[in-house]
Amino acid sequence: MQTKLSTESPRPLALALGGLIAMAAAMGIGRFVYTPILPRMTEDLGMTKATAGLLASANFLGYLAGALAAATPVVRGSRRRWLLAGLAASAVTTGAMAFASSAAAFMALRFAGGVASALVLVFSSALVLDRLSQAGRPELAAVHFAGVGAGIAVSAALVAAVAALGGGWRQLWLASGCVSLLALWGAATLIPERHDAPGTPRVPAKRDSRRLAALAAGYGLFGFGYVITGTFLVAIVRGSPAIRSLEPLVWIVVGMAGLPSVVFWTGVGERIGIVRAFALACATEAAGVAASVLWIAPAGVFLAAVLFGGTIMGITALGLIEGRRLTTGDPRGTLAILTAVFGIGQIVGPAFAGAVYDATGSFLLPSMAAAGALLLGALLAVAG
Repeated sequence: MQTKLSTESPRPLALALGGLIAMAAAMGIGRFVYTPILPRMTEDLGMTKATAGLLASANFLGYLAGALAAATPVVRGSRRRWLLAGLAASAVTTGAMAFASSAAAFMALRFAGGVASALVLVFSSALVLDRLSQAGRPELAAVHFAGVGAGIAVSAALVAAVAALGGGWRQLWLASGCVSLLALWGAATLIPERHDAPGTPRVPAKRDSRRLAALAAGYGLFGFGYVITGTFLVAIVRGSPAIRSLEPLVWIVVGMAGLPSVVFWTGVGERIGIVRAFALACATEAAGVAASVLWIAPAGVFLAAVLFGGTIMGITALGLIEGRRLTTGDPRGTLAILTAVFGIGQIVGPAFAGAVYDATGSFLLPSMAAAGALLLGALLAVAG
């Protein structure tokens, strides 16, 4: 009995918290801190919205590359080691943004950071979800996915605090990198190396291809639909005199709304089914995306922040959980496929939105296109 206990995953809650820390650092900070820092960068550097969009797309291109790499035999060995390597790379590339000056350097760092964040998402999700399932505690996946909301809230508060002390965009990037580096220790401590029973082979993956294809199509449209607001929401607020004073608060609201979102939406999924919950969450987010450009008032922007923040990680979690459910055996390939199609959608979004803004002076058209994509994604997922 003692031998058996020693090979089981210890303390599932601790494992889920380790996943939360990893997701907060690589996703909530490594990917999304760009949004509250962006307005200061564009003003100080005279950066156009098209260039800002290209920098975001470079990050998402790296995210796609990382997801594709995770699905190939090139990335071998311990999932935990790849997770920790991704966390280290995310922290370093985030902090290094403070020392770059050219668009080419920014793009290279954001690309590398995107690769790192995809590796963390794929390997932390595959590792944590597998072990929680083995421990009989799959409901703790909500804690793992809540890390993105936690990271967004922490990064927003960090940006507000450093800016209040007079720090510029370079100091904001450096502080974000230092906080991310602390997460490496937390994740390494809470996620142990191996706790699989000896002699248990990893089962090759088998997938429900038809339903996975429908889910992937909806997930890719979600990638396009969320990312324009996810990249430019703070810039929209900063550029609107009627609500500019709310700039320090809006991204914090996004993060706080994200904290309970996974628990809420997975609960909805238990009642009405994961795919239907996915579609409902996409429709809810579409309303938030539309509100961000159609209702330029305090109530409108806070509604947009709550609906947006309250769905992005819920949709992400529902998609990955459903992908895991449609797969028997090792889920890494399925999670990487979903992450890759998501990455394609989010590469297109920021570049498209930035170019349209420079041509029209407004985010109205790209944001409404994003809302339409979310609604279409909902329909495709349900149709599958």
